[in-house]
Amino acid sequence: MSTNDPEDSFQVLLRPVNSENWRDVARLQVTQSQRAFVAEPSRYLALCCYGGDWHPLAIIVDEQVIGFMMWSLDPADNSCWFGGIMIDQSCQGKGYGRQALQAAISMFANEYGYQDFALSYQPANVIAKHLYLSLGFSETDEWEDDEVVARFSLTG
Repeated sequence: MSTNDPEDSFQVLLRPVNSENWRDVARLQVTQSQRAFVAEPSRYLALCCYGGDWHPLAIIVDEQVIGFMMWSLDPADNSCWFGGIMIDQSCQGKGYGRQALQAAISMFANEYGYQDFALSYQPANVIAKHLYLSLGFSETDEWEDDEVVARFSLTG
């Protein structure tokens, strides 16, 4: 069965960043207006390699790297954190970010049993805020540096 829904025409996959795809991740660029909110992908890759907590994932569509995200487990409350979420400027506005976050939640729930998820963003990043809240994340009173923390739980 076929529909005209553009989200039916693609499948977003998440794969670990490795020796074969890291250069594609490093080439990702967001729009000029988003650069105030998102670091360069090479900074996130360095954080994953040397920061000790974060793990990098490439966002793939049709075997092409179109985005990046990283994840970490907070041992204090067993919540899975997402960070550094970006979709290349050439691929934005197509639902890839939404599907990538949905795929990440599903993957970490099914493979690792995580039920609680968190992320943070600068309050002025209204596009990210809208996406996260539309996926069921709720802002909390918590802050990470200059970013508000939002949480989502599969248990309600």
